[in-house]
Amino acid sequence: MTSPRFEAVTIDCRDKHALATFWCALLGTTVRGEFGQYLGLHAATEGHPRLVFQQVDHLDEGRSRVHLDLDTEDLEADTARAVALGASVVQDVTDFGVQWRTLADPEGNLFCLVPAG
Repeated sequence: MTSPRFEAVTIDCRDKHALATFWCALLGTTVRGEFGQYLGLHAATEGHPRLVFQQVDHLDEGRSRVHLDLDTEDLEADTARAVALGASVVQDVTDFGVQWRTLADPEGNLFCLVPAG
């Protein structure tokens, strides 16, 4: 059995392009791609997580603005393992032909299990 791999830190924002410009300059990296409300950067250092900016209409008080994305080879098995460790499933998301799952850790911090690749 493999464990999920730390893939990305996702940051909710008002202007994904402005934040990408700032972080690319600061970290010395470039934009990897853009899909709908998401804009991802290449990892600044190979093997390290990358940044993804998620543009949202409202930055709600009390909502997590930063969450982890974890690559998974087996969404169901890794979900079951996370739940057994104390996580709870928040929602299943299907967007851009990809399905991933949002969970909350025991203190309510959000993270996503995203199919590898």
